Amino acid sequence: MIKIVAKIGEELYKTEIESANNMIISDEPESNGGKDLGFAPKELLASSLAACTCITLRMYANRKGWDLTDIKVEVTFDKDSTENKSKMICTIQLFGDLDNDQKTRLLSIANKCPIHKILTSAIEITTELN
Repeated sequence: MIKIVAKIGEELYKTEIESANNMIISDEPESNGGKDLGFAPKELLASSLAACTCITLRMYANRKGWDLTDIKVEVTFDKDSTENKSKMICTIQLFGDLDNDQKTRLLSIANKCPIHKILTSAIEITTELN
């Protein structure tokens, strides 16, 4: 189980997000009334997919002993409010001495990263007051 705690004080939208060992700041951009002190919530969501994809590909390539030197993952996230639908596009760049079969396999593995699986399955969210 993962436990994340987010706290907001009087600094408008600045939110401190804490795990057991780390802390990051989330905020809204100035255009939304924030101070742009950290990632906006939608950016955090997209960054979770990007980071998980990178980590998953690195783990797989290392296990296989493949010459994958660098990985760059770009995620674009857009919400179509007219259709109440969101879309993420994950663009991957692989650097190293890889053949086409290895690249094809890595693309398949990218779609199996844990965050990708979470985002493409049904999610149940229960919200309650404490």
